[in-house]
Amino acid sequence: MLLMTKQGQEKLARDMAEIAKKKSQWGDVWKRLFRNKRGVLGMGIVVLLLIFVLGANLFTNYDYAVQDVTNRYDMPGREHLMGTDNYGRDIFTRLLYGGRISLMVSMMSVIISGCIGIALGSIAGYFGGRIDLVITRVLDILMAIPALLMAIAISSALGSGPVNTALAISVSGIPHSMRIMRSTVLSIKSNDFVEAARATGSKHMRIIFRHILPNTVAPLIVNSTLQIGGNIMAISGLSFIGLGVQPPTPEWGSILAAGRIYIRDFWPIIVFPAMCIMLTVFGFNMFGDGLRDALDPRLKD
Repeated sequence: MLLMTKQGQEKLARDMAEIAKKKSQWGDVWKRLFRNKRGVLGMGIVVLLLIFVLGANLFTNYDYAVQDVTNRYDMPGREHLMGTDNYGRDIFTRLLYGGRISLMVSMMSVIISGCIGIALGSIAGYFGGRIDLVITRVLDILMAIPALLMAIAISSALGSGPVNTALAISVSGIPHSMRIMRSTVLSIKSNDFVEAARATGSKHMRIIFRHILPNTVAPLIVNSTLQIGGNIMAISGLSFIGLGVQPPTPEWGSILAAGRIYIRDFWPIIVFPAMCIMLTVFGFNMFGDGLRDALDPRLKD
């Protein structure tokens, strides 16, 4: 009985040490991130963006779809912070709700491409051989097609709308996610703890889900953060040419497309949506770069 008690105490001590180690590692990540000025700036922009677009109804009293032709082309002022468009709709309100659509579609495409890329990358990296060769070559062919051209072709086939736009953009992100996952799995599967799991008779799926996937979190987080900015650009581009989110649903690209004919006569309808796209992409890219530096153990002080 005394022996069992000592074993239990030793196991508890090991578990507590492992928990403390994980907390210390994530604490070090946050410290390195907050020492990175560019990463902190990007994180601040992302946080402010999320606050404004998710709490849009708290910052405006207007409806993004209500038209008021008596107040068309109002310049920015106290009543309308960014003016009104050619239908008298408040531009600030439309940008807030349009940002919600852009972020939602971008994150949907990241989730779709990430899930497929993780699955294919895990299989290719873990099993290797012909499976790895087939998956890699197929995705090499996919990567040879320009991302925007592929998104245009898929959007033309599927039609417009948020879901179809997310599907069209996600296809071009699968090869990149798969390559990151494959290289990460290749570097992990030769570690001692994976060999020990094989020696104890663990099945392949258990090894992948229990021992390999938890150690791939860092590169996946960085890749997802960087992809969001690029996806917002792609979504705006598709909406600008009429293949993405369609009016009257607000989206930054469609707002730009609707206002491009007024660029010489009424600048707010073009400048403010373009600034939103620029700041959002800038923020996510800077935040992603900061996360990459903070999560890289080779950059420890």
